[in-house]
Amino acid sequence: MLQSLIMDELIIAGQKLTSRFFLGTGKFASKKLMQETIEQSGAQVVTVALRRVDLQQSEENILNFVPKNVQLMVNTSGARHADEAVRIARLGRASGAGNWIKIEVSNDSKYLLPDNQETVRATEILAAEGFVVLPYISPDLYTARALVKAGAAAVMPLGALIGSNQGLQTRHLLEILRQEITEVPLVVDAGIGAPSQAAAAMEMGYDAALVNTAVALADDPVKMARAFALAVEAGRAAYLSGQVLAVSSASASSPLTGFLYT
Repeated sequence: MLQSLIMDELIIAGQKLTSRFFLGTGKFASKKLMQETIEQSGAQVVTVALRRVDLQQSEENILNFVPKNVQLMVNTSGARHADEAVRIARLGRASGAGNWIKIEVSNDSKYLLPDNQETVRATEILAAEGFVVLPYISPDLYTARALVKAGAAAVMPLGALIGSNQGLQTRHLLEILRQEITEVPLVVDAGIGAPSQAAAAMEMGYDAALVNTAVALADDPVKMARAFALAVEAGRAAYLSGQVLAVSSASASSPLTGFLYT
């Protein structure tokens, strides 16, 4: 397991996390590989779709392959509106998957863009029922503000279309959210395809990054997950260090005058 190079805890709903790399569990070649990847990456928050949870509790239940020290977060993938998302969340808690919920609501089968309005409605209902709600949204300032008011524990705007590996295509909008939303953590979710892109999100001041496809479909998911975990940590360290802003003119690293001219 990777050891953190900086002592910098992330707190969500009172829970302290030392890893800011969140990992999805879809698309892995096997559950054993998924388990090893989680363990070796040091990820402490893992999301799983409820439809992959065996409610009969068989030996092949995906929950049996999620390390016990990891915070499980059920996602409502497949929900087309708020009522379905709420039902999935309640089923997840009843099945023993806990009360951390990633709200995903989409009625668009081509682009899989989240329905922000229905996401806010689901968040209001579930937060009132005591769920720790982390909603996934298209980056929109007014939606993010509404989610904070609704009781979201964190807000998770997409970087690009889910599963696209296109990186931070919504960068400018992400920057606006980072500047304006300070009450809860912000997590970049969806579209990140390379560790450098995760690092860039963290350098912007995002609190965590959630990755799935780029890890699960890599030739070596374990190594790729490690790379992402290190990139997330490096990006966070860069943000905390106070990066020097880009300028349009040159500035010598060493003095251009001195002993050569004396």
